[in-house]
Amino acid sequence: MAGTSWIKTTCPYCGTGCGVEARQRSDGTTQVRGDASHPTNRGLLCSKGSALGETVIEQGRLRHAMIKGHPEKLERALDYAASRLSQTIAEHGPDSVAFYVSGQLLTEDYYVANKLIKGFIGTANIDSNSRLCMSSAVAGHKRAFGEDLVPACYDDLEQADLVTLIGSNLAWCHPILFQRLKQAKLQRPEMKLVVIDPRRTDSCDIADLHLALRPGHDVDLFNGLLAYLADQQQLDQDYIEQHVDGAIEAIDAAIAQAGDIEALAERCGLSVAELHQFFQLFAASPACLSLFSQGVNQSHQGVDKVNAIINVHLATGKLGKPGSSAFSITGQPNAMGGREVGALSNLLAGHLDYTPTHLSALADFWQAPQLAQQPGLKAVDIFEALHSGKIKAIWIMGTNPAVSLPNANKIREALLACPLVIVSDCVQHTDTTRYADVLLPAAGWGEREGTVTNSERMLSRQRPFVEMQGDTKADWWLLSQVAKRMGFGEAFAYQHPSEIFAEHAKLTNLLQDSEPRGLDISVLAEQDQAAYQDFAPVSWPLDTDSPRLFADGGFSTANGRAKMLALQQLVLPQPKPGQLLLNTGRVRDQWHTMTRTGLAPQLGSHSSEPLLDIAPIDAQLLGLSDAQLVKVSSEQGELVVRLRVSDAQTPGQLFMPIHWSEQNSSVGTVSKLVGEACDPLSGQPAAKYTVVALAALEFLSEGSVLSREAIDGRRFASDIYWCEQKLPEGYLYTLASAQSPAEFYQSLKAMLTENGSQTLDYRDDAKQQYRCAAITGNGLAFSFELQAYASQGDQAWLESLLNQPVSEQVQRGILAGTSPEPSLGKVVCACHQVREGTIEQCIEQGADSVEAIGRSCSAGTNCGSCVPQLKTMLNRVVA
Repeated sequence: MAGTSWIKTTCPYCGTGCGVEARQRSDGTTQVRGDASHPTNRGLLCSKGSALGETVIEQGRLRHAMIKGHPEKLERALDYAASRLSQTIAEHGPDSVAFYVSGQLLTEDYYVANKLIKGFIGTANIDSNSRLCMSSAVAGHKRAFGEDLVPACYDDLEQADLVTLIGSNLAWCHPILFQRLKQAKLQRPEMKLVVIDPRRTDSCDIADLHLALRPGHDVDLFNGLLAYLADQQQLDQDYIEQHVDGAIEAIDAAIAQAGDIEALAERCGLSVAELHQFFQLFAASPACLSLFSQGVNQSHQGVDKVNAIINVHLATGKLGKPGSSAFSITGQPNAMGGREVGALSNLLAGHLDYTPTHLSALADFWQAPQLAQQPGLKAVDIFEALHSGKIKAIWIMGTNPAVSLPNANKIREALLACPLVIVSDCVQHTDTTRYADVLLPAAGWGEREGTVTNSERMLSRQRPFVEMQGDTKADWWLLSQVAKRMGFGEAFAYQHPSEIFAEHAKLTNLLQDSEPRGLDISVLAEQDQAAYQDFAPVSWPLDTDSPRLFADGGFSTANGRAKMLALQQLVLPQPKPGQLLLNTGRVRDQWHTMTRTGLAPQLGSHSSEPLLDIAPIDAQLLGLSDAQLVKVSSEQGELVVRLRVSDAQTPGQLFMPIHWSEQNSSVGTVSKLVGEACDPLSGQPAAKYTVVALAALEFLSEGSVLSREAIDGRRFASDIYWCEQKLPEGYLYTLASAQSPAEFYQSLKAMLTENGSQTLDYRDDAKQQYRCAAITGNGLAFSFELQAYASQGDQAWLESLLNQPVSEQVQRGILAGTSPEPSLGKVVCACHQVREGTIEQCIEQGADSVEAIGRSCSAGTNCGSCVPQLKTMLNRVVA
């Protein structure tokens, strides 16, 4: 399939849904660029999207099936999986089986998985990792609108007078949308941006107001806004009268609970002046766009938070109009597609519900007499049932729950105890695949084809541009083959994903005449395979010229009216003296559990190890210092992580990223700390609010290893802290040990020279500094340095030695720990691989603005995610 033609496809990362053009070169490498014709990104790509080509490689791929850890023919593995599933159902009933799927599946994969388990196995125990990122939005939409519908579109970013980011670090998590917002603000300086987030993020770089809201108090804040709007007579009474129910009750509840602005400010951890500024901006702005994400959804009260935001838009009529809406920004590339096909336990395909009429229509459409009649278990409950033994078999598709689900230690216990764990994935080694009885090789990005739906309801195609490796197959194909072996062949006789898409599209028309729904793409069911191949991005609904919903009502409720909810702020458990609140989230250049982005060297340098951010005052009170390794403990577990003192953190709060796992760090995963508390309506875990304690740890030695070959982390002793970073020609390991530097030097050298490598050694017992290197004909095989304190020398020049001859002069430099050239420091701009030293040189040579730096060295000229860091460097160097 290699050639010179560019193939139009879609990025497999966040819910923005950027268009990508890709091609495989004759040397087997992959080239990517932004699709200028795609309406979402208009040719732009973020750092992760730009590095997609580096991830289409053989390293780490699962290319063949495995049973009990041993390679097996795919046909045999499919037979075994189907037989064991059938046996489990026969012995324990359909509810003893569960599927746990992924927002990274394509819609066609999702559809077949949902149809198989709900329609033919006969249980609704299917849930998606999308439960962890947007299920609160789903429940909030259904309560307010009668259906899971997003009213807004991306063009609203350019048309809003006020944009409010609520629990969303858009600059890092959806960089292309942030760039559109930033450009709009430059063109319309009168546009205002408010960021509501407990910590100061890079999204605040262009904000007019940052509200460092006390964690969990979003309902309080938006109840206060609603009360203010009512008091100032800023409600749209005509819109309410024509289109909204429950307004009086919702407004009365808001006034009763949050009408006292002084008391509200105290509860929210804000000043009265800050509240007035935000409330007045919302009231005075004709077009208000409220974007919300995981900071809202991942909560004890996520659904109420969503409805509190929607309440103020319904009450003011600022919904579904240009620049005005409550807008849920989804986290995964096809979370929306999964919602469309009903691949959550509490949903049915085509936005149908568990009502007798809908169940009957769906059973008839699928010819599925075994159709599940009630909602199944949600994600956390599925693994609780796995842990207790109620679920005997689980099929996990394209996701890594041993890292991503809360209380990860318990998740691992559940997987270990489960009689049958089937995992289909494109990656062989993850924290989850180690528990698999059956491993099925699934196609990865670049090999598979189908559709995805982004946050604004836009359908786009993913298309293959490389051949499938080994025995890998599309997820829908693996599911269909197992279904056939279980006796359901007639219903799963698909030959091409276009057939599955057509069936899904046709299903969305069920009962539309009697119970209209916003999701209806049935006109697309008529397209043939050729039309499917040529499919261009399009948003639903398809029968209107407007990309928005609800400007003139038309809600999916029995009476066509929206619903405002009377809401009360939940009282959350507060930390005790000496405890802090832990918040979790993403870093700029990584994605989920790094099974894909971890393969791209250019993405690892911005955040080379997981860091725990703490406010300076908290570090001082606890007697902790920057770069110190600490133990973090919660009721669920504990881990060791490096501290970073940061002015961006609000006192009393911590932040740690979600991406690292036991594949690349002894830290393991932050979800070992997070509890199983969920929103009672959505079942979404409260990953943003965990009470923890910190304790200093004594590590006598710290250092690093640079190695041409990967080192299996299990070779390090259990008491050693380690973290792996992928480099262009090798790997960098950050280390710490309770051993003295001299002892650690001897044990590490023994481990690395098991093959008899000859080494260059440097020892200074007085200063407790040690270096060791092994040179081969191809260059540096490995080098390491250890000392009694946290100080890592310049590694950039050593990296270049991993694949080239090393002169005697350079060997002396290695032992001395000195580079022959000035250090260029860490990479700041991941897109163009521009390091700190280069940027500092540009500034010293006269670059006095971000734009000037970009002209000089290209930093900040692609996705712009590094621009806030460039500004910080400008201020530091100028000062």
